[in-house]
Amino acid sequence: MRGVSRHRPLLALIVLLGFVFLYAPIVSLVVFSFNESRLVTVWGGFSTKWYVELFRDSQILEAAWISLRVAAASASIATVVGTLGAFVLVRFGPFRSRALLSMMITAPLVMPEVIIGLSLLLLFISMEGLIGWPSGRGMMTIIIAHATFGAAYAAVVVQSRLAETDLSLEEAAMDLGARPVRVFFDVTLPGIMPALISSWLLAFTLSLDDLVIASFVSGPGSSTLPMVVFSKVRLGVSPDVNALATIVIALVSLAIIVAALLMNRRRPMR
Repeated sequence: MRGVSRHRPLLALIVLLGFVFLYAPIVSLVVFSFNESRLVTVWGGFSTKWYVELFRDSQILEAAWISLRVAAASASIATVVGTLGAFVLVRFGPFRSRALLSMMITAPLVMPEVIIGLSLLLLFISMEGLIGWPSGRGMMTIIIAHATFGAAYAAVVVQSRLAETDLSLEEAAMDLGARPVRVFFDVTLPGIMPALISSWLLAFTLSLDDLVIASFVSGPGSSTLPMVVFSKVRLGVSPDVNALATIVIALVSLAIIVAALLMNRRRPMR
């Protein structure tokens, strides 16, 4: 204990430097989003004109709308597919090719995004040549691609929840006369609902943040928000990008605060 007390100032300094290293760029970005000057490194006075310019930029607004639709659709598909895969791995017991199925489900977790994007692009091109679908690349191909790797994350989350579920509750419900479908919707589904919500949010965030895979499988008129932002910052960071990043930071911070308040409110009830 004496050794810990002796090194406490040093540990506090290291933690402080770590937080400064992580959050100083974010604070700088937020501050310069209110900059009057077009130069992002020179302060020219306080102004909110770049937020006005941001909401007048039809390219960014359209890309944001596309990203939200793609993320919502792909997260929903990924949650359903991942949940089905988790049920097969947990509830079906040992069966032939179980190890192969588990490896195929978890492969996108460790596979580089460049490989996933390139393989999906070749798959879509081959399918278009064989059956004529999908005709070109667009929102549909992005949704399929994002659902593919999002399902892997959903399967892992739901699988861990199912492994901890008490099967005696489902058995008791069936002993009382409930049919399997009723047992699933009244007992199993409420028990794994936190995992389903977590899986959907995780898949939604990964889809909203993806750049590499979307760049491979997108086409004209289907550029997502990360793609548009990346194309803008290649020529240098502009103040409207700072404003966009500030809005995203504000929304994420608000969501974290609301989630923390809800968790603290439910804790005394438990």
